[in-house]
Amino acid sequence: MHRPRIMHLPDLSLISTDRIPASFIKSELPVDVLRLDKVHDVISGNKWFKLHKYLEIAQAEKKSRIISFGGPWSNHIIAVAAAARIYGYASMGFIRGEKNETLTPILQQCQDWGMELCFLDRSEFDQEKFPERMIKEDDLLIPMGGYGIQGMEGAGTILDHCRQQDYTHFCCATGTGTMMAGLLNKITADQTVIGFSAVKNDPVLEDHIRKLLPDYRGPVHFETDKRFGGFARYNEELINFMNELFEASSIPTDIVYTAKLCYAVIHKIRAGEFAAGSRVLIIHSGGLTGNYSVKNGLLIM
Repeated sequence: MHRPRIMHLPDLSLISTDRIPASFIKSELPVDVLRLDKVHDVISGNKWFKLHKYLEIAQAEKKSRIISFGGPWSNHIIAVAAAARIYGYASMGFIRGEKNETLTPILQQCQDWGMELCFLDRSEFDQEKFPERMIKEDDLLIPMGGYGIQGMEGAGTILDHCRQQDYTHFCCATGTGTMMAGLLNKITADQTVIGFSAVKNDPVLEDHIRKLLPDYRGPVHFETDKRFGGFARYNEELINFMNELFEASSIPTDIVYTAKLCYAVIHKIRAGEFAAGSRVLIIHSGGLTGNYSVKNGLLIM
């Protein structure tokens, strides 16, 4: 993949709603994709929507550094590094796992953009335990994936960029559940959000969502990856699907979130799991940097 250009602000006017051809889906049921990936090369998709309210806090409280958590291939951590660089903040990333001799392309770019990297063992990272001596009063700490009320509220504004009333179902990939909570907080009683978890088995996802929505009493519909082996894993079938979808629609996807999301939605439609008259909107959450781990030449996008 090319090195992203980051020194420009996200542009929400670039968002479009693109339809996947019926010939590809093999169904006349309409499926649109809300192209949030277009707003920026790195702070793309839901990354911008989950971060922008935290950035407002950083400005209002005159913070000087932004800190967050992520893995060595994290879309979130590189978005934080890019946003900090653009908006003039220092940044630090707590990274899951031990430091290797060679940084991943994601972490190398974070470092090139001025992010200080601090590696935590898996137990410390999973509990978000960090050396408190490293945190200063003028730091803003953003939870992993932007999880929190600010991230949820920002994600809820995603639906301001489509004709919400035109759809019965909103389908999104889920990591921390922040975006899904934001969508659930915005839909009407006759609309449904379906989350497709990037993790093979995630027993705490629903709890994370309901923690953000303590007054929500409705159902939380989500499915987990049963076909591709779990988080960030892929096989020839997924790569072929990504290439075929791109050829049919010019919509790029990534191996971690959006390819598996689109695959699952389309196969549910082909299996007749959506009622006649349904109108489906897939939320493209960006994060194409996940494809850095794919061997060169496999993807055509």
